[in-house]
Amino acid sequence: MLVQLAIRDIVLIDRLELDIGPGLTVLTGETGAGKSILLDAFSLALGGRGDGGLVRSGQPQGQVVAVFDPPPDHPARLAAAEQELAVEGDLILRRMQMADGRSRAFVNDQPVSVQALRAIGEKLVEIHGQHDDRALVDPNVHRALLDAFGGHGALLTATRDAHNALRAAEKALRDEQAAVEAARKEADYLGHAYAELSKLAPQSGEEEALSAQRTAMMQAEKVVGDLRDAQDSVSGDGSPLSTLSAALRRLERRQPQAPQLIDPALKALDQALTALDLAQQALDQALRDAEFDPRALEQVEERLFALRAASRKYSASVDHLPALADKFAADLAALDASEARLVALGKAREAADADYRRRAAALTEARRKAVKALDVAVTAELPPLKLERAVFTTQLVTDEAQAGPEGAEKVEFWVQTNPGARPGPLMKVASGGELSRFMLALKVVLADRGSAPTLVFDEIDSGAGGAAADAIGQRLARLGARVQVLSVTHAPQVAARATTHMRISKDLADKGARAATRVAPLVDEHRREEIARMLAGATITEEARAAAARLIENAQ
Repeated sequence: MLVQLAIRDIVLIDRLELDIGPGLTVLTGETGAGKSILLDAFSLALGGRGDGGLVRSGQPQGQVVAVFDPPPDHPARLAAAEQELAVEGDLILRRMQMADGRSRAFVNDQPVSVQALRAIGEKLVEIHGQHDDRALVDPNVHRALLDAFGGHGALLTATRDAHNALRAAEKALRDEQAAVEAARKEADYLGHAYAELSKLAPQSGEEEALSAQRTAMMQAEKVVGDLRDAQDSVSGDGSPLSTLSAALRRLERRQPQAPQLIDPALKALDQALTALDLAQQALDQALRDAEFDPRALEQVEERLFALRAASRKYSASVDHLPALADKFAADLAALDASEARLVALGKAREAADADYRRRAAALTEARRKAVKALDVAVTAELPPLKLERAVFTTQLVTDEAQAGPEGAEKVEFWVQTNPGARPGPLMKVASGGELSRFMLALKVVLADRGSAPTLVFDEIDSGAGGAAADAIGQRLARLGARVQVLSVTHAPQVAARATTHMRISKDLADKGARAATRVAPLVDEHRREEIARMLAGATITEEARAAAARLIENAQ
């Protein structure tokens, strides 16, 4: 509920701090004292529309702070948590309004957008006036109010989940159908491409290997002549092998005669002959390697041309062609399996649709039962509000073609104000005074089921007097037993039933230079005097004081 409201430099209010308690709090005062200004300021803190004209004359900015203490699991805390705001302790909503029209919003001293502030504020407070077109007269939320009255939370959750599952199944089916259709359009291309790449059979790294082989073949002709000359020098007619061999044999025969002299020479000659032998082998191998069939070079070049042509055709590197062939094969396989998947997805969609319709039907049945109970409960509240000839009905229309996550029903509150009159939508049929009383009857019935924790009524008793005003006061007091209620009122019957009575007045501030709004809590004789003023007007008589005392006593 609302714990404290602090206002600074808003229109006539220079500085004001109000501690608000539970139950019914009434705000009274003469016309022009600033009651509507106080509510405008409160609305600003809840994310209402800002205006530089709200700032007190001569001041650069105004500020409104509203402090709430909702339960830990209250939707307002969840809305704040969704904005990644700290939600421990009190929820402090603050709005700064600049005279140039700019404004800033804060929740627990963390800056937020005005939209975020409004999303939190509307879960904490409902403000209703005589010609208000908010929640209770807005057909868009009538269904939500009916569900709150009927306690349909579990049915609603199940229906929403089933609807989400149905939408997911439909999307999966649509996506598969689109993919299959696209694959069918490309089936000929996929088949041709896969056949072509399969026949080509490209290998990863093949282009580099072929390119190196081709380069080697082309260079071989250039070096083979030099290799042959080198081979002739080593093993041909000019080879030193025979001379060296003969010298080695002569030294071997002389070796026993002078081993110390001949052994080193023998060893060196042996190494030289071995080296020449190795050189001969290497040259022979090089010449064998250099030999190639010109047709082999042609085949290598043709293979490279085919690979690179496929690379250009399919806009892929040669090394990526094997993976591309695998993809084409997978796409063809997917197309072959598509019919089975479509059938399975179609059955899944049908099952999800059947589940959704079953749950929506259960919600429809629960709503039909709740409609009867709601109509009886609201209509029972009307006679004491001097609407004894009026009838309240809830129009429930099931349209399966428009079914959604909230079910298939359209809900609208209708009224018939007099016998024989044509019933119609609440907002269109009820007059201003009737509308406020219908609204109050609805709030009494829905208070502990579909209501914000703080309700504000701005002169909801306007035009009502006597027994009707007393009935309004009774119902506001009953509401105050379940939720926090603030009511701006001119009816003494309503004021007499308040848990807390505050008087709004206007006096001079700033050494008499400007008027300022003041709010003072009233108790005992001060409260009686204010109610007497509301009864008698400018001149308060003893009879008015006695009547005020009786009103207070009867209310207690």
